[in-house]
Amino acid sequence: MSQYPSDLKRYGGNNYDTYGGGGGGGFYTGSQGGGGTQASPGSEAKGRGANTLRPVTIKQILETTQELADAPFKIDGVEISYITFVGRVRSVAEQTTNNTYVIDDGTGTLDVKQWVDTDAVGDGSAQQLNGQYVRVLGQLKSFSNKKHVGSHKIQLVTDFNEVQYHLLEATATHLHLTRGPPEQFAPAGDGSAVATSAYGQNRGTGDVVMGGTADAGGRLSNVSQNARIVYSTIKKDAESSEGMHVNNIRIKSHLPRDVVAKAVEELLAAGIVYTTLDEYHVAVLD
Repeated sequence: MSQYPSDLKRYGGNNYDTYGGGGGGGFYTGSQGGGGTQASPGSEAKGRGANTLRPVTIKQILETTQELADAPFKIDGVEISYITFVGRVRSVAEQTTNNTYVIDDGTGTLDVKQWVDTDAVGDGSAQQLNGQYVRVLGQLKSFSNKKHVGSHKIQLVTDFNEVQYHLLEATATHLHLTRGPPEQFAPAGDGSAVATSAYGQNRGTGDVVMGGTADAGGRLSNVSQNARIVYSTIKKDAESSEGMHVNNIRIKSHLPRDVVAKAVEELLAAGIVYTTLDEYHVAVLD
């Protein structure tokens, strides 16, 4: 499989290396790629997003916008170039010139196309990824109004923690772009009180304050009572990192099926919970 562009670097941090991630908000600087030409001097003034690699979910990809047909895609109002996401391969279609992977990350499904070397002898490695979790790096494309990702690199995920980490990194990047840096939410004072960031973390201690229905980063105050009940049920009764199935949530919470479904959608939209194994398993984002 082809290597990702060697000059991609983390925005304000280290090289992205083998897709392990790290601190710094998920932005990377480098060349635009595709045509192989370097960015012209002063092109950075067009916006940081034009030369960055951003962690995203498939739902964010499917909801990207364009001002014009040939204009760059945008997420949260910021132009994107390279993107990376983690998901499970649902099917693989091998052709002479390219392989097409259908990937599901719990927020949606998307086609990923990767060109193959026509002179190379096929080794069946594409089919070996079927059913496995992978990390994809590539660029968003659109053909006949259908979006897909042209992949520079597809790498097998060997540690499931990377799946959870990527969701957290994509969420943190989204919050940074839509709400601003967490430092601006620190209350003014003499420094004696513990300040809480926008992402529910105690500054200076690193302790997460999303432990119960009274906090969840303060976001539960903006959701319905049924959503709070569902949140409490998942928080209390989830037996593993895979969260709870919606049927078990319904049984434990004593709420009707349609009410649970609506409450889960509300919590997903608020970024308080996320889907895990599939769209029916939900876990608290903490």
